[in-house]
Amino acid sequence: MIVVNGGSRTDLQEALRRSARRHSKLCPRQVLGVRLAMAAAAALGLEVPRSDKRLLVVSETDGCFVDGVEAVTGCSVGHRTLRIEDYGKVAATFVDTLTSRAVRLAPRLDVRQRALSCAPDEAGHYVAQLRAYQVMPDEELFAVQEVRLAAPVEALISRAAVRVNCDACGEEIINERQVVRDGRTLCRACASVPYYLPAGR
Repeated sequence: MIVVNGGSRTDLQEALRRSARRHSKLCPRQVLGVRLAMAAAAALGLEVPRSDKRLLVVSETDGCFVDGVEAVTGCSVGHRTLRIEDYGKVAATFVDTLTSRAVRLAPRLDVRQRALSCAPDEAGHYVAQLRAYQVMPDEELFAVQEVRLAAPVEALISRAAVRVNCDACGEEIINERQVVRDGRTLCRACASVPYYLPAGR
């Protein structure tokens, strides 16, 4: 288990190694993901990594940042404890599903400049960020905000065994993701603008 109250250098380095193995190398965004997840676990008072479903993470981007978050938390898309709401932001909300308490963490707006000040001897920005993000204090790295979810946590988690069919396209909808509009049960693609269109349109 990673110690979250202050953590230790060993815990950080082990989490970075796990993230690098998943990603094939270590980059600054992975370090941010690892540090951000450790800080969030500390803020919620939860030990990580989790093997249960007590922690739910909603990441606002995909990619290497998420590799870092997964390496610390044990949360994953496959276990339905990690969701991606792609806002294109290196930020995430961590939810204690037992209490519904939630915290959102994002890098401070001037974090890159702070990293350069912290590692002035590094020639390039990339290496300076890679090094500095590992040693900067949490309060210099992240803005932490208590938040509440727009929908109850139970709606995000849903019930896995629920299945219905879309009244428009006929496809099956799982995990209570249907939309009811004018008395019709619709999948989200039929209810709004889908991310895909049939070829030839």
